[in-house]
Amino acid sequence: MYVFVCCFPFKLSVHNIASLLAFTGTYGINYGRIADNIPSPDEVATLLRAAKIRNVRIYDADHSVLKAFSGTGLELVIGLPNGQLQDMSSNADHALNWVKDNVQSFLPDTRIRGIAVGNEVLGGDDYSLWGNLLGAVKNIYNATKNLHLDELIQITTANSFAVFATSYPPSSCKFNDNVNQYMKPLLEFFSQIGSPFCLNAYPSLAYSSDPEHIDINYALFKPTKGIYDPKYDLHYDNMLDAQIDAAYTALESAGFDKMEVIVTETGWASNGDQNEAGANVTNARTYNYNLRKRLAKRKGTPHRPKNVVKAYIFAVFNENLKLGHSSEKNYGLFKADGSISYDIGFHGLNAGGSSLLSLKNINTQGLSRSYAMVSSLCALLVLIFWS
Repeated sequence: MYVFVCCFPFKLSVHNIASLLAFTGTYGINYGRIADNIPSPDEVATLLRAAKIRNVRIYDADHSVLKAFSGTGLELVIGLPNGQLQDMSSNADHALNWVKDNVQSFLPDTRIRGIAVGNEVLGGDDYSLWGNLLGAVKNIYNATKNLHLDELIQITTANSFAVFATSYPPSSCKFNDNVNQYMKPLLEFFSQIGSPFCLNAYPSLAYSSDPEHIDINYALFKPTKGIYDPKYDLHYDNMLDAQIDAAYTALESAGFDKMEVIVTETGWASNGDQNEAGANVTNARTYNYNLRKRLAKRKGTPHRPKNVVKAYIFAVFNENLKLGHSSEKNYGLFKADGSISYDIGFHGLNAGGSSLLSLKNINTQGLSRSYAMVSSLCALLVLIFWS
């Protein structure tokens, strides 16, 4: 699961070192906090540490989280929210102060390994941000360089599938024309500093948009005839691999065939609105269970078999204050009380408030809230890595 730099027989470049430090193994998780009923950051840090989930992404740089993760050994990617892009793009001093306050002051005890500058900016609805993204990326990177942190901190930004003109079959994928003028200079800079292309990939959303023509088994990693890509002469037995290879194809078309693709978000909602096909407990459990098995194989995709797939799962908790469709609130592996969101098929774990591992039930027995969560995630860990 771990990558040991000392084992490499060749000298690693600065960019290779940063890339290795930014992601340990193949599995990570997103820690979203748009909720008023989830456990404290200290309890979450305990939970993740017990589960040996080393890679964690948050969507801001909240100091309570950074303090809670101090001394835990967790590898953390923090976020610069979209609302701060314009300021960071136009003022290099502000970017320097932001990195000082939110990164440098917490090192080395809090293992911050990356900064995600914005989230799903290109292809998004706020066109005013498109032109600010590259400037913000450069100023944040230059700030890390000025503070001699550039060998430790990897600079990225996450992209949705809205940046692509088409993604089916994978060999046909290209960036949208309106995105390309912003994407290409961004990729050129990322290529220079050794950053990967970060992709938020959700087979569940693709299935929900066209359930009549997309085989749900293909989206869930279940046995299926899959698809055939005639240009690549390759067979795909699951949609996530196809989505990743579509991104690789777009990068190749743009002239960046050496850039790695990392999945920064993927998951499946356990509940949703009536028009959100497939958003239910059964499918959420199946997707997350099968995804972990797929990542544990440490293999690449059909088009890039040597590029081991790395993915951050979305997310630790359901988030009750998120806006939009009901599914947005129901991506969590755990509910607010620490019980599992759905049955993962492991003996002793049951979904819902009747769970033996519900924080409410265990607290009445005099055990701590964090102990209950640790017990729950430890059991999950056994399932993930020994199945």
